[in-house]
Amino acid sequence: MQSYTIGQAARLLGVSPDTARRWADAGRVATHRDEGGRRLIDGRDLAAFSVELAQVGEGEEDEVSYTSARNAFPGIVTAVKLGDVAAQVEIQAGPHRLVSLLTREAVEELGLEVGMRATARVKSTSVHIDRV
Repeated sequence: MQSYTIGQAARLLGVSPDTARRWADAGRVATHRDEGGRRLIDGRDLAAFSVELAQVGEGEEDEVSYTSARNAFPGIVTAVKLGDVAAQVEIQAGPHRLVSLLTREAVEELGLEVGMRATARVKSTSVHIDRV
């Protein structure tokens, strides 16, 4: 499973590294240390925490822009639902929850799973997923 540094987690959550550090210090999100002593957050834990934050509306919206060129929303995969042919992937990008319906084959080729970084690209009513 992919893990994220405090700085990476902060970017995905749309907050400053200081805010992410305070949340980790307060025990709001679990961390562990790597062999170099850096604090890391497990991808699944970060995905769950990002959904929780979006539901309660926390963050530093005045410090971060939630739009980007070409409608790209970098975030973290929070759910993958596989059917026989189709699949549904959910990404939490700051306060935005994006859902993409795509083929099961595409999800498997990208190796998408909960907790990994991905970028949702929105064009008209379609949401495309890029693995990061």
